[in-house]
Amino acid sequence: MDPVIIVGAGPVGLTLALALARQEVPCVVLDEGPGKDEPRPARTVVLREDTAALMERLTGAPLAYAGAHWAGWRSMRRKQVTSEVAFGDAEPAPLHIAQHVLTGALRTALAGERLVRIAVDSRLDTIEQETSGVTAHTRGSTGTWWRGSYLVGCDGPRSTVRKLQDIRFPGRTAVERHAVAALRTELPWQDEALLHRMPPWRTSGPSAGEVTARPLPDGVWRLDWLLPPGKDLVTPELLLGRVRETLAGWTGGRTPPYELLDTGVHTVHHRLARRWRSDRVFLAGDAAHLLGALGTHGLDEGLRDADNLAWKLALAWHHGPHEALLDSYQTERRAIVAARLRAADQALPLVRGGGGLRARVPGSARGHDTLLMDGHLGRGALGSPGTYAGSPLAPDRLEGEAPIGTAPGSAVTDVRVTAEDGTFVRLRDRLGRGALLVVLIAPGTGVWERRHWVSAGIMPRLAAAVAALPHRAELLVAESYPGAAAHTVLLLRPDGHLVTALSGVRPADLYAAAETATGGPAPAETSARADAGAGSR
Repeated sequence: MDPVIIVGAGPVGLTLALALARQEVPCVVLDEGPGKDEPRPARTVVLREDTAALMERLTGAPLAYAGAHWAGWRSMRRKQVTSEVAFGDAEPAPLHIAQHVLTGALRTALAGERLVRIAVDSRLDTIEQETSGVTAHTRGSTGTWWRGSYLVGCDGPRSTVRKLQDIRFPGRTAVERHAVAALRTELPWQDEALLHRMPPWRTSGPSAGEVTARPLPDGVWRLDWLLPPGKDLVTPELLLGRVRETLAGWTGGRTPPYELLDTGVHTVHHRLARRWRSDRVFLAGDAAHLLGALGTHGLDEGLRDADNLAWKLALAWHHGPHEALLDSYQTERRAIVAARLRAADQALPLVRGGGGLRARVPGSARGHDTLLMDGHLGRGALGSPGTYAGSPLAPDRLEGEAPIGTAPGSAVTDVRVTAEDGTFVRLRDRLGRGALLVVLIAPGTGVWERRHWVSAGIMPRLAAAVAALPHRAELLVAESYPGAAAHTVLLLRPDGHLVTALSGVRPADLYAAAETATGGPAPAETSARADAGAGSR
């Protein structure tokens, strides 16, 4: 079968290629550039815990050493600290990393991947679809026709794929603008990110009303200043004045020594593609959505696009077209990004209004600071990862459902599990292999060798039920899981989202949930057949 064509060699496209290769799907990545990225210290990304774990699992690289996990977060208004967060086990720190470093780790991992080919200097100009596949033409040093099974446009805001498929991209332009600088210096605090609103030294007009400082490795900081509405030119002189003024304000009146590494202007747009699928062509990342106001981060959502789409494309590539499963990509991901955009658009007038009755209500400023902090830290309506509870892949209520600490459709908590070979691994390490995961909660198994309990109690019946599922599944055992009672059985999608939790071994419910989660119906006769088959083993 023909490979999957991925247009665009940014973080989302490279992540998708790696995720597909891990599931034995060949890919061709069309890179219009030279195959390497220019170092830009001021162009950084913030990854939540789950997306950082996804990157480390795919690249095999300890990205924590290449980026910075913040020790804490502080929000200030004028001279007052309005809120503080200390990161730890209860609230893991996000990972702040330069985008070229992240992309470099992905390229290094792909260099040894036999199933992925990266075609540099290849700019897409034509797409032709047929019932059996996709043909794409590129121009560059050598114009070439490429044949693929599917094509995914990960080619950014000005996506050629989106334009060739005549997909509208409505939204708002220049929702926010920020002046950005990356510099090496010493600040009075270490390893903590800071959001400072209305700093008391505001001598440079309204554009100095909000500044964010976020640490990177080796004493480097990224500073962002919110710019006023409009298209005023940000000159080098203005930016240098902002740097000196801000550093002096934070260090007591004298500008400390600093080394300016990189500067830029970051403009935030809010846009959402009308469709994310056109037959065998899909959109992902900035080609499908743009968001980022109030601290939210679009790349985080783009990586979740890739994670969601990869296992569905892999299943269709290996087992034949499965329209309901492929359609669920747009249904799930577009709904979550649309909700994030709505939340940001509703909050913008409150946070950026700067006047009116609401601004005079006691406590409103603190509430606005909390909104901004949620956006930056991935919490609340602005920042928290969405769930797939309303997905077409979510099963109807099952008789044997059991409540646990994770809602159906949400990403599962990472716990230690025992794999089928008896080794102890992290649950997240088993994701992204194309298989469903079935996790039995069995207290005490962590202190006994697997051979003592693998053939005891409910394990044989559960193993038979897992073997009878309509899709390949791996059986894992955990000593505990938040909110789960002993002998609870969890069914997980390949991307780590909870399908359902069942009280005990219920083969019919397990089969029905697995079939629905992989895009198929769950008719009564197949459930009954699964129940009878599991019971006879």
